[in-house]
Amino acid sequence: MVSRAVSRYAKSILDLAIERQVLEEVKGDIDYFMQCLRSRDFLLFLRSPIIHSEKKRSIFFRIFKDKLSAMTLHFFEIIIRKGRENILPEIAEDIIRQYKVFKEITSVRLISATPIPEALIEEVKNKLRASGAIRKNIDLEVKTDPNLIGGFVLEFDDKLYDASLLYKLKQLERQYFDQSFQ
Repeated sequence: MVSRAVSRYAKSILDLAIERQVLEEVKGDIDYFMQCLRSRDFLLFLRSPIIHSEKKRSIFFRIFKDKLSAMTLHFFEIIIRKGRENILPEIAEDIIRQYKVFKEITSVRLISATPIPEALIEEVKNKLRASGAIRKNIDLEVKTDPNLIGGFVLEFDDKLYDASLLYKLKQLERQYFDQSFQ
């Protein structure tokens, strides 16, 4: 039931933002709001059953009145007035998800043992586009993890392509133990 409400709220603001041609502005507001959610205190404040909705609304608007567009602020006001502020984090996440679907963006995470040169990153993007496994646009997050020893790991949608040396060593280890115990 909550996930249906989350999806409906997210869709409603996105549809309105598209209609009013302020989609990027609303997306920026939601990105900012998501950054604020990193604060444990703010998240606990939103989810607190002890603090009355009207008090939350008052504090919420003091925090965001000069930082968010009027449309986004009004959207949040409706949600808080309905007593659904506890699901605002999930709504914000779903807005981002639906935005990416609308804009045909695939989020991709590329993790390597060492920093990757920009030319190689572009080559990875081009190969992903050519594969047809992703949507038209790529939102690429590049990270380094020395534990991989070498190679890389590519994650997108529900897919994982692990070409790291660590993974290959673990495969060899499993093969060795499987053969040793037969």
